[in-house]
Amino acid sequence: MLSTLRTARTVARAASAGQRRFLSLHEYQSVTLLNSYGIPTPKSIAAKTPEEAYNVAKNFGKDELVIKAQVLAGGRGKGTFDSGFKGGVHMVSSPEQAKEYASKMLGFKLITKQTGAAGRVCNAVMLAERRNPKHEYYVAVLNDRVSQGVVLVASAQGGMNIEEVAAKDPDAIITTPISFQNGLSKQEALDVAAKLGLKDGAQGEAADIFINLYKIFKEKDATQIEINPMAETDDGHVLCMDAKFGFDDNADFRQQDIFAMRDISQEEPSEVEAQKANLNFIKLDGNVGCLVNGAGLAMATMDVLSLHGGNPANFLDVGGGATPDTVKKAFEILLADPKVKSIFINIFGGIMRCDYIAEGVIKATKELGLKIPLVVRLKGTMEKEAKEMIKESGLKIIAFDSLDDAAERAVQLASS
Repeated sequence: MLSTLRTARTVARAASAGQRRFLSLHEYQSVTLLNSYGIPTPKSIAAKTPEEAYNVAKNFGKDELVIKAQVLAGGRGKGTFDSGFKGGVHMVSSPEQAKEYASKMLGFKLITKQTGAAGRVCNAVMLAERRNPKHEYYVAVLNDRVSQGVVLVASAQGGMNIEEVAAKDPDAIITTPISFQNGLSKQEALDVAAKLGLKDGAQGEAADIFINLYKIFKEKDATQIEINPMAETDDGHVLCMDAKFGFDDNADFRQQDIFAMRDISQEEPSEVEAQKANLNFIKLDGNVGCLVNGAGLAMATMDVLSLHGGNPANFLDVGGGATPDTVKKAFEILLADPKVKSIFINIFGGIMRCDYIAEGVIKATKELGLKIPLVVRLKGTMEKEAKEMIKESGLKIIAFDSLDDAAERAVQLASS
């Protein structure tokens, strides 16, 4: 419960700050993007059927390969498919073996610590050449709240959880501010490579990687680029072995090539549907559906429900520009969740007009045949008119003025 509330708060902060962070890329897509900027990676090719995997392995040019399930979640190697097949990452040494493993991955859901029990469907696998890392490093380009700018974060302790490294040995993390306008200079990049302990011959390759990662970050409106690990191989070259990207959804109008790669099969369907209606929505695991305007009020509403022993089923901020039709759409999304046993509407009418919410509530209640209890608290602009509309509708809508009373009642109704 606490973890889902933290997730919702993260979304709320992002929404209120004007930057939403939803889009992530599959590994094979990330490799293509890295290569387009001249950043070296192990050779890799994606396949979407077992037959394709067989043909890729047959024509790869070498037998020693790795097959990786393409699912947007960490911990794939230790995950389990809902078919019972264990592991989303395997070594393969023949086209037949590639086909066999692909048939056990494609079309099945991979369950990892990050996906939760529901798992995420695997629609593609990636076959990559095996390269032996002599040493693994961690590299990231991201926005830094402290310096209010972009930083390059690097560590000689790669291939592991960087949060744990930072907690146990803060000095192992090298943070270098990057000029937004000028980027990272070659000398700055070489200095980082030297601090990481790379050999002289590999320092230049690593420096070029750092410089080009920032170019991607700036030119593609990324919010985060994480390479874990970046490896120095046995033959002395430096490669990006794995990559994780995040992009600013507000930049989709100028990054159409990036957003065309979005895989909605990896996302919660209700969240995808809400996004189409410009609703800020995150599905949680409770039974009280919430419809609120404003990220701060939504967070407070979830806290009050929890205070009264309830569990919110979602974070839903309709924003300040909601219309009756938007409210109806929000109801449809809430009612699609079978866990929802009551709905709590908490609106403070500043920019938002309470009568618009009331009109939407009445419309949704009638047209959708609402059968679960509905608790409403409306305050602010056009409050009087809204309450009168609800009263005259003759519908079983339970109205309150007090937030505590309303939340307590919504929790009681969800439990009865």
